[in-house]
Amino acid sequence: MTGPLLLADWGTTNRRAWLLDGNGRKLTSTEDQRGMLAVPRDGWEAAFEELKHSLGSPEPRLSLLTGMVGANRGWRETPYLPCPVDLEDLARELCWVEPGSVAIVPGLAYAEGDAADVMRGEETQVLGAVAAGLAPADCLACLPGTHTKWVVVRDRRVTAFRTVMTGELFALLGTHSILAEQLRDPAKAGPDFYAGVDRGLAGAELTADLFGVRARALLGTSPSANGAAFASGLLIGADLRAGLAISEERNVHVIGRTDLATLYTAAIERSGYTATPVDGGEAVLAGLKRLAELTK
Repeated sequence: MTGPLLLADWGTTNRRAWLLDGNGRKLTSTEDQRGMLAVPRDGWEAAFEELKHSLGSPEPRLSLLTGMVGANRGWRETPYLPCPVDLEDLARELCWVEPGSVAIVPGLAYAEGDAADVMRGEETQVLGAVAAGLAPADCLACLPGTHTKWVVVRDRRVTAFRTVMTGELFALLGTHSILAEQLRDPAKAGPDFYAGVDRGLAGAELTADLFGVRARALLGTSPSANGAAFASGLLIGADLRAGLAISEERNVHVIGRTDLATLYTAAIERSGYTATPVDGGEAVLAGLKRLAELTK
């Protein structure tokens, strides 16, 4: 590398970015809530200049951006590459906003039979974790979030994945549903959470069991002191039931923020699997650094 690098994970609601020197050492970093939804359709150039300003000087010689910045609502729509895909494939298919200086990492698509799925940003985290030795070349990764991703990696390539809308459903229930009153407390691992996980893993009838959270509270028959923990466990248990089915791996690498990773790790271990936590920021930074090396 011969000059500074700007590397950014630009998601739906949040963005985080790093400025590195020519040897790959971190100079500065920033994280805020200026994700895709906070940027007007005609405001991407200004948002990018603002990001560069927040990181300080010097001017980057190369900027690589991953995540929803490449969506159809983002700065520049980038293609979805069909699986299997590795970091070298991503590097070859970068979408150049400014040729030679600013590029967006493509997303991934997976289709088999009636199944269809897409991702943006998580591919950089998973493949970065593998490139940095944080996860093995053959693994099952779970990336908890608004839309949880379960990703199968074989020989350092993403071969299949499944998305589960667990985080978004829980947020909607807690803000726009009749359950909002019962979901005010923080969701933490404990008896109520594990009771929900067990129900979800066992194939719970989610829509009925979720309403039961309210009904039992009204009738005073609830065995759960924390409705949020039970509902969270219920949804995460169902999430695991869908995600674990795509691989025979018995160890899951949980890549993401500590708070969500902790809940998923607890649920995975409750299910009889083992879990290895991986810091999501470290993983995506490793992926972007490797892509920068491949674009020299």
